[in-house]
Amino acid sequence: MPKKKVLFISDFGIDDAIAVIYGYYHEEIEIVGFVSDYGNVSKENALRNVRYLQQVTGITDIPIIGGATSALTGQKPVYYPEVHGEVGLGPLVPDNSYSNGTISENFYEVNEIINKYEGEISVFSAGRLSSLATAFILYPDTMKKVKEFFVMGGAFNVPGNITPLAEANFYSDPYAVNLLVQLAPKKVHIIPLDVTQSAILTPEMINILDKHFQESNDKIGQIIKPMADYYYKFYKTTYPAISGGPLHDLFALWALADGQKVEYEEVPIKISISPGSTFGQSAGDFRKSPEKADWPIHKVAMRFNYQQFIKEVFATLRSGTD
Repeated sequence: MPKKKVLFISDFGIDDAIAVIYGYYHEEIEIVGFVSDYGNVSKENALRNVRYLQQVTGITDIPIIGGATSALTGQKPVYYPEVHGEVGLGPLVPDNSYSNGTISENFYEVNEIINKYEGEISVFSAGRLSSLATAFILYPDTMKKVKEFFVMGGAFNVPGNITPLAEANFYSDPYAVNLLVQLAPKKVHIIPLDVTQSAILTPEMINILDKHFQESNDKIGQIIKPMADYYYKFYKTTYPAISGGPLHDLFALWALADGQKVEYEEVPIKISISPGSTFGQSAGDFRKSPEKADWPIHKVAMRFNYQQFIKEVFATLRSGTD
């Protein structure tokens, strides 16, 4: 079976970085390009992080494309060092050599990657939607050549994680999300907190993985534990009852690898751009009635098998040395 070609759009914080490592090891995924933009950290730090991840994994022969520096709302970005660390990788701070280069104004290269893999490329967005929405505005015909879209974001039937009603990626630029759901030429796979909040790796699981990485001298895998521990410390402080860090972006890439792993519901969805308490809220018409809201219809992830998720994540992350 040919590997899935993935254009990876992200703000490259902790769970994004672990997703990159997962994609590196996965036998059915081939990351063919990175789009690096603002979100968890500034665009500049995100660029530094993805260069560092390229060096660590050795996938240095694919392009890095500079994405958005801010939201389409015009609001100044808010970063979250308490969640992801000052530069986005928890306690890991890549040295200044990874800040070199000027690959930040080459967004047109999105066209080249999609054209190269026309009809077979999957676009995976793990962060804010500003860059992806911009691609739809600038290159509408090119975006029709994408095979499938996977987006981590939203909170439909669960509380938000940035406000009581909104998830961070959608809240930070709901204008961009609205453009995506209106302009996408096919149904988007939306991976919301409804499923990702349960995609938890406990400290015990991380320790088991790290023991394997240490014993097998897997230098790539060894960077997971310090990031995951930092991430869990934040979650444990904020949500004392939580048993581990929810790896939202890792889960979303796991879902992309095989579409049969997750149960989706195709429903009309709407994103609130109204100022106030509902700003950034994602709503879906989940009524069983044949009468549905006249909103764009997309695929919203609702259910998955947690044991299958953990088993396959372990198998993939250990595959480099097993």
